[in-house]
Amino acid sequence: MSDVLGSMRRTCLSCTSLVRGLAGAGLVTASSPAFAADDPLAALTSWIIVDLNRHELVTLAMAVSVLGFSVMSAILLMRTRQRAAAQEARLRADVHTLQAESDRFRALLFAEPQVLISWSAGDDRPQISGDVALLLPTDSHGGQPQRVLAFGTWLPPEPALQIDHAVDALLDKGEAFLLHLTTSTGRSIEAMGRAVGGQAILRIRELSGVRRELAEMSRRFKALQDETEMLRGFADAAPWPIWTRRASGELNFANAAYARAADASSPADAVSRNLELLDSTDRGQLARALADDAEFAARLPIVVGGERRYFDVRALRLKGGSAGMAVDSSEAAALGAALVRMADAHRRTLDQLSSGVAVFDAQRRLAFYNDSYRKLWDLDRAFLDGHPDDSSVLDRLRAARKLPEERDFREWKNRLHEAYRAVEADKAIWYLPDGRAISIVTTPNQEGGVTYLFDDVTESLDLQRRYGGLIDVQRETLDNLSEAVAVFGSNGCAQLFNPAFTRMWNLTPEALNDRPHIETVEAWCRPLYDDEASWQALRGAITGIDDRKQVVLKLERKDGTVLACKTMPLPDGATMLTFQDISDTENVERALRERNEALETADRIKIDFVHHVSYELRSPLTTIIGFAHLLGDPSTGPLNDKQSEYIAYITSSTNALLAIINNILDLASIDAGAMTLNLGPIEIRRTIAAAAEGIQDRLARDQITLDIDTDPAIGEFVGDERRVVQVLYNLLANAIGFSPSEATVKLVVRKKGTSVVFTVTDAGPGIAPALKDKVFDLFESDSQGSRHRGPGLGLALVRSFVELHGGKVEVDSVVGHGTSVICEFPIEPTAQRNAAE
Repeated sequence: MSDVLGSMRRTCLSCTSLVRGLAGAGLVTASSPAFAADDPLAALTSWIIVDLNRHELVTLAMAVSVLGFSVMSAILLMRTRQRAAAQEARLRADVHTLQAESDRFRALLFAEPQVLISWSAGDDRPQISGDVALLLPTDSHGGQPQRVLAFGTWLPPEPALQIDHAVDALLDKGEAFLLHLTTSTGRSIEAMGRAVGGQAILRIRELSGVRRELAEMSRRFKALQDETEMLRGFADAAPWPIWTRRASGELNFANAAYARAADASSPADAVSRNLELLDSTDRGQLARALADDAEFAARLPIVVGGERRYFDVRALRLKGGSAGMAVDSSEAAALGAALVRMADAHRRTLDQLSSGVAVFDAQRRLAFYNDSYRKLWDLDRAFLDGHPDDSSVLDRLRAARKLPEERDFREWKNRLHEAYRAVEADKAIWYLPDGRAISIVTTPNQEGGVTYLFDDVTESLDLQRRYGGLIDVQRETLDNLSEAVAVFGSNGCAQLFNPAFTRMWNLTPEALNDRPHIETVEAWCRPLYDDEASWQALRGAITGIDDRKQVVLKLERKDGTVLACKTMPLPDGATMLTFQDISDTENVERALRERNEALETADRIKIDFVHHVSYELRSPLTTIIGFAHLLGDPSTGPLNDKQSEYIAYITSSTNALLAIINNILDLASIDAGAMTLNLGPIEIRRTIAAAAEGIQDRLARDQITLDIDTDPAIGEFVGDERRVVQVLYNLLANAIGFSPSEATVKLVVRKKGTSVVFTVTDAGPGIAPALKDKVFDLFESDSQGSRHRGPGLGLALVRSFVELHGGKVEVDSVVGHGTSVICEFPIEPTAQRNAAE
């Protein structure tokens, strides 16, 4: 104020000086009131009004204007300084008040451990206040902490990342947040971010004691409130009727679906009118169930929109009332009925299957089985109807030894039960102790169970094994055949061949693996064999459709090889072509044919020679025999003893020689097929006597006894008596020749069915097994250490004559115990044949 007064004083002094200057210039006189007055300003004013003339008035006006401006400026300056002083005083008072309030707020703000971090607009460096050392570690330079790294040093990774993202959103978009976090040391903190006055503020404080509990309660209350709103929104939007009731039974809440089902205009209308959804009987049942069990579940009919539908109603007893919900199950009920019918149909179908089917549910209990399953494992029906679990069934089967023998049964069963956790079907084969092979397929069900499918594949595996073995044998056989084999399909292309085929025609397996056509194969083979007619016949047999017949050819190739070729039509339309190298056979056959022709010629020559020689020998021999008898006849004159002995030798030798010649002629006639039997009734006893008469001299000479054992009712049979006598004679003579002196030769005759059997047994040395097959051969004679000597024709004639009668001859001999020759003649003429046949 003193400054303003001084300024005004200086202004006045300036005005006085101005007036005095004007007076010196003659503009103001000394008698002017301006000088007379003590107040210069008043004097000046008086002077301006009284003393100034017109010219002076202009000059004066300018002076007055300057003076007025100065005065007004001084006045305004004075007033401004007065207001400034007053405002300064008020500001000082306000600053003092704000300082006190700030101190009070700071004291309240930092009464507990917390940190305030602020970011000014456009500034990325934060300002941090509070107990920084308590919550946030500083960086290595001792300055303010780096935000992301600081969070990560005292918070776990996930909360640190969460608060880091929240701070970024606060700085970029001004989004507020409130987080409750747990530090690495287990302390609970609250981080709250807000945008205040153009600044981003982050407050971090520790929650402890009551504050933590209040924060937790607040969080829970907020979560509960959100959950309640969400559930209420869900209930309102749900398509199923949902309601709650008070303990008194009055409707407390209903959603829109309940209102529609109860024919109400709105949920509020349904609640206000307490509309019921169920009829009285069902309501009573629901009330009793809630009173007893605190829970109710049933499928009940409800009329909705004039249509009777089924709903699955569930209700719970709650504190202060109850809550319920009804889900439309009409379609589910219809579908369930359809499923039941379908299940029954499937059950009837599965019962007709030969495969055993067993279905176990998610609890591993038997839910279904068919009759084939029961028969396959021979299980009791009562046991299966009791819905046993999977392990019990396996244990019973194991006790009956109807499961594979496993070293660790528990581990094997656990592997089997992995099907309950599998997503795909699995197959296996069980080889049972009783020799059966069971195919098992385990298929997991969508409901968590398993379906077992059992098939007895013992026969199929056996067939498959035998078929595979047969195929392998056939393949090996085909590959190791000396014959060349190739199979051509109905399209004329090669399908199968063996190595012999490639070697025979100088082909490569790679070329034939490409399935060439028969025409291509023909072109490859033509260098070795180029006969158009033969190849045309082969092409027609392979590619022909109708009248598929075998084709047999003989191919003589250019290299001199002779092949036997044959085509064989196969049932599937294919044709098998075989080639066999018969070059050696052809050569042997040619040689044998030539030899056979030579033998036939030699045989004819032999027969002619035998007949000729026999005739030529028989004539002189007959003469010798006749003259010997003549010389021995006493009527021709007496002979001395020596002459009689010589005549006896001549007679016996000529008789023996005649018998040999006759035998040779008979054998020659048999070989030539020229002998004919003179059939007629044969009296067996007479035939035996005739044969025995011819060997009496040998019996007497060797002191051998002939024992004849004949059935009294032996009777007779049809045959050539002369040849039968000849057979018996040769048998007896042969037995006498091999028997020692004073031995017994036995002849036994018996009937055996439609045959007569003659058995001649000697007491000789027997026949070795190696010689049994040779005793009936021509000119085979072995004395075996006995007295027997001969050309070996007797038994050969015996066999020939017996076989001519349709009989058979056998030899039974033991070395050292004699030999028995058995001749069997048929009784009936139908069993006989002509020698010329």
